[in-house]
Amino acid sequence: MKIAVFASHNGSDLQAIIDACQNGMLNATVEAVISNNSDSKALERAHKANISSYHISAKTCGNESNTDAPILYILQKHQIDLVFLAGYLKKIGDQTLRQYHNRIFNIHPALLPKYGGKGMYGMQVHAAVIHAGESTSGVTIHRVNEEYDAGEIVAQKMIPVSKSDTPESLAKKVLQYEHLFLVDFLKDIVNGSIPLG
Repeated sequence: MKIAVFASHNGSDLQAIIDACQNGMLNATVEAVISNNSDSKALERAHKANISSYHISAKTCGNESNTDAPILYILQKHQIDLVFLAGYLKKIGDQTLRQYHNRIFNIHPALLPKYGGKGMYGMQVHAAVIHAGESTSGVTIHRVNEEYDAGEIVAQKMIPVSKSDTPESLAKKVLQYEHLFLVDFLKDIVNGSIPLG
């Protein structure tokens, strides 16, 4: 299975996918990495792994709405089967959503439908969970549609929140589970347990 990963910043989830493909845990290949941030570590990680990488953003395309066609072109050029958003902070355009209907997945560091939507990413999510006094948080993987974090929830992993947790400590705890969880999820896609399309 050919995977494209979209990431905006550090790309630790991307690295987990690359490692799983390289060590045989995942019968797939990362064929392309796309980032809206030319300085993202995700692009560096792709370069180190000899994976085709692309910076596509309003800067490179004139405005945000012009990014859809080049993104779709890259996915088709690499014959991508599945798109995985790993900390990608931009909406996916309508053309790409149509062509890859039910084949685009996003990972979110909380138990959706709580703590999702526009602006809810990274430390903001963990701060909101702590502020609300939640006893559990977790990781959600969902299909991507036109709204932020609103697509069908496909998999979730619950993680306990302790009274001493800060947003920073919760972020570390969630990330520790996130990498294993997303690889297991992708295995289920590859072996057909979770259907595409």
